[in-house]
Amino acid sequence: MLAVVLISLLAACHAAAPITLSSRPYVPTPWPVTFKKHDFAAYCYNTRRCSVIYANDNVTRAVANSPSGPPPTPDYRERWSNASFLGVSNFPPPARVRWTSIDDIEHEAVVDLAEIFRDEHVLHRVAREDIPDGWGQDVRPNIYIEVNDRKVSVLMRTHVATREPQVPGNVYSNFRSDTILVWSKTY
Repeated sequence: MLAVVLISLLAACHAAAPITLSSRPYVPTPWPVTFKKHDFAAYCYNTRRCSVIYANDNVTRAVANSPSGPPPTPDYRERWSNASFLGVSNFPPPARVRWTSIDDIEHEAVVDLAEIFRDEHVLHRVAREDIPDGWGQDVRPNIYIEVNDRKVSVLMRTHVATREPQVPGNVYSNFRSDTILVWSKTY
């Protein structure tokens, strides 16, 4: 009896068409691409002290009471690693930023990411037609707060898949990951 069942199953599997990329159901890329969770990090430059509290966590605790120097390179924002505070649901209460600028003046700011990203759109520099079908489900961008002397900035970076390689000849470069300035204010 077991042999008859196994032979029947094998015959059914053999008769079924193999699954290929072209036979998978079409999954459209949502447009605009939105997000419901994000990763977060904060960076401080040119400050005497700097503290960023977000989602009830001091994300700058390692450097909060230490002077910070200038950015290390002109393209420092493109060198930021992926955010280390992961899977934050949109959106906790506003970030509280307290810092002392290099001229020894103390500052305090409230940065409301819920207001800045109220439409929950993923900001990127890839045209819709250059994004492969099906990309855009469960996207989780990196959101950064940067404090630099008297200026506070909010930036976003998202790994966005592309149909074609971005570096000619590099088959592993089918993506863009641009850091985009979203908001800034000088105090």
